[in-house]
Amino acid sequence: QVQLVESGGGLVQAGGSLRLACAASGRTFRSYTMAWFRQAPGKEREYVASISRSGGRTAYTESVKGRFTISRDNAKNTVYLQMNSLQPEDTAVYYCAAEARSDYVFNYEADNEYDSWGQGTQVTVSS
Repeated sequence: QVQLVESGGGLVQAGGSLRLACAASGRTFRSYTMAWFRQAPGKEREYVASISRSGGRTAYTESVKGRFTISRDNAKNTVYLQMNSLQPEDTAVYYCAAEARSDYVFNYEADNEYDSWGQGTQVTVSS
């Protein structure tokens, strides 16, 4: 497993932007498929975006396509989530997750497929 620490959450007005970061420990970061999930109050945790080990493939849930961008810097052991045009429905705790398999061989949208999780960072979007 890898240790994950998220940062960058906060309060922003609708239409604003935030960039989340997730720093990973260890020397094998490039071996992990990385993803962002979120959980709003009273709702189940949902998939937001994922990125392959090399960074060459990305995927997004439909509701964030065109607004959010996931990226990674393997030299810095960090994955990012750039969030633009934020809306109140984006309010949630955002979690970083890591899985030591290629995104080709597992369901990267399923939270139970990931074996490492961060503590979460709160994102609140006011209307």
